Formats: sequence, C-alpha cells, structure tokens
Amino acid sequence: MAVFAYGRVSTAGQTTENQRLELEKAGYQIEPDFWFADEGISGKVSAGQRPAFRDMLTKIRRGETLVVSKLDRLGRDAIDVLQTVRSLGERGVKVIVLQLGNTDLTSAAGKLLLSMLAAVAEMERDLLVERTQAGLARAKAQGKRLGRPWKTTPEQRQAILARLGMGDSVTMLAKAYGISRANINDIRNRGC
Repeated sequence: MAVFAYGRVSTAGQTTENQRLELEKAGYQIEPDFWFADEGISGKVSAGQRPAFRDMLTKIRRGETLVVSKLDRLGRDAIDVLQTVRSLGERGVKVIVLQLGNTDLTSAAGKLLLSMLAAVAEMERDLLVERTQAGLARAKAQGKRLGRPWKTTPEQRQAILARLGMGDSVTMLAKAYGISRANINDIRNRGC
C-alpha cells in the first residue's frame, strides 16, 4: 500500500522541502505522485479547505498511510485535527505524525493521545479567553478606550456633535470629515 505525505507552510517565502526531507530521513520513501504540499496557506485554513490536501483526499485509499512531520500540519486547531484524523480513520487510512514518535493517530493509543491533546488545547483556549477578558476589564476600569483609535481629534468630534445639534446630516458630515457614516453615528452615540 502507498504512503502519502503532506506538508504545509504559511508564507509564500517558505518551502515544504524541509518537511519532506524530515520524512525521508525517518525512512519514508515518498514517490513524487504521493507528495502533497500547500505553500502559502495559513494554519488558520481548515485542512479540508486547502487545495493540495483536498486533492490528496481524493487519491488516498483504504489501507494506505498519510505521514506528516508535525501535528499542526494536519489542521488549524485541535478540533480540526481531530475531525481530519477521525475522517481518515473512518476511511481506513492510517495517520502517522513523526513529531509524536511515529504513532498511528487512528489506533487506540493514537486516539487517546489526540483526545488528551484536544483537552489541553481547549483548556489553553479557555485560559486565553479568560486572560483577555480580565485584561479588557482592567483597561476599562482604568478608563482606557477600547477598540480602534478615533479617526478624528477631540476638537473635531466636538464640532461634529455641535453640527449634528444644528441639524447637519450624518452623510454630509461624513463627507466633510472624510470618515464613514458609522464613525459619525459612533460619535453621536458616545457623545464625545
């Protein structure tokens, strides 16, 4: 049965050649027709949305093996990796990640390892959200304005409020100050 290999890099200036060499150094002989690489594709793009990965999925068959150098090459986050591995496992495809000691992620031990990694990733995500919320609350308590910086000066905002009070339209003021209607409405709603 064939061994397929997949590599991915995020920026156009990078190459997947190091990943391929790493796989070959580990003893995997990769035929050119079985090497698939997405270059310039962010890890934020789910596996199923990557052109080369999608192409590989149409060719890989039951009993064959997919090898990657690192777990993050498979998916954008733990959930994406789990879904990708589960889908391949249901099709009878083995998934090997060199970084994890050549463990077949579709085996019982591999599934356990993936579940533990997913739990840790979820905890990290939750902690990140908690830290972010705490930081935002602290900034608000200190009187800091959150969000994008104003496109207008405090004096301009006062003038806009005055002109709104005199009946000037939002559209006219947006054109006069070179900002969007949403900015004018934000100034009016905040009263600043």
